[in-house]
Amino acid sequence: MGQIGILVEDLDQAIDLYGRAFGIEEWNSYRYDKEFMPWSRYGDEEGTFAMRLAMGGANPQVELIQPLAGPSIYHDFIEQGHSGLHHLGVFVENLDAAISLMEKSGYRITQTARGYGQDGDGGFAYFDTDRDLGVVVEAIEVPATRRPGTVRRTGGI
Repeated sequence: MGQIGILVEDLDQAIDLYGRAFGIEEWNSYRYDKEFMPWSRYGDEEGTFAMRLAMGGANPQVELIQPLAGPSIYHDFIEQGHSGLHHLGVFVENLDAAISLMEKSGYRITQTARGYGQDGDGGFAYFDTDRDLGVVVEAIEVPATRRPGTVRRTGGI
């Protein structure tokens, strides 16, 4: 497991809360939208979901996600009355190979996006694993170079 994904209502408050709770002082913050990730899909339809997110820590990385525009699996989760732990992320070298493996194992893609890296690489795919694992699994192909984000610091540390 490389990442723990947590859905939050307010990213700014969550950075302080989770930063203090886990001793994470510095976060890289991004806004993922159509401009940032040029291709996305929600279910069987092309998507236009958007979110603010912050990543901090390592082994595992903590990712905080504030949903903005939907539809998305983030909105589905919140509409079901949930918040907090949403997914476990696994870093993969080849997203297509990970998708193929998960589909052969009977897990369908619920949401995916590509192109969030500086050179148009990088992608992620979420799978419907909740029924078996009690949590969603995300395969993450990290881009060679990330686009610039905003460094955020946990208040009070």
